[in-house]
Amino acid sequence: MESILNIATELLLLLFLIITFVQSAMDKMLDWKGNVSWLEGHFKETPFRNRVPLLLATVLITEIVAGILCLVGFYMLCTGGENTLALAGAVVACLALLMLLLGQRIAKDYDGARTIAIYFIPTVFLVFLLQ
Repeated sequence: MESILNIATELLLLLFLIITFVQSAMDKMLDWKGNVSWLEGHFKETPFRNRVPLLLATVLITEIVAGILCLVGFYMLCTGGENTLALAGAVVACLALLMLLLGQRIAKDYDGARTIAIYFIPTVFLVFLLQ
C-alpha cells in the first residue's frame, strides 16, 4: 500500500484523464449527429467548416486512445509500478487537448479555449511527473 501512496498524485491525475476522455468519447459516439450539427454551426465561419465530421472523428479516435492508454497505464502503475503506458496516455491526452484548443482558437471561442487550457495544465503536470 505504501507504494500506491507514493504515486497518489499520478493515479489521481490519471483518473482525471480517464473520466475526461472516456466520457467525452462516449458523448461523441452516443450523439454523433448532435455533435456534428453543433460543431458545423460553431465552425461555419472558419476554414474547418467543410471538414467537421473528419475532424470530429480524429478527435474521437485520439480521445479513445488517450482514455485506453490512461486506463491501462493506471492498472500497470498500480500493479507493477510501470509507467510507460500512463506516460503515453498523458502525452496523447495533451495532443487531444491541443487539437481542441486549436479548434476553439480558430472558431474565436476564447472562453472555450480558456477551458481547454485549464484541462491542459494538470495533463502537462502528469507528463512531467511520469518522466
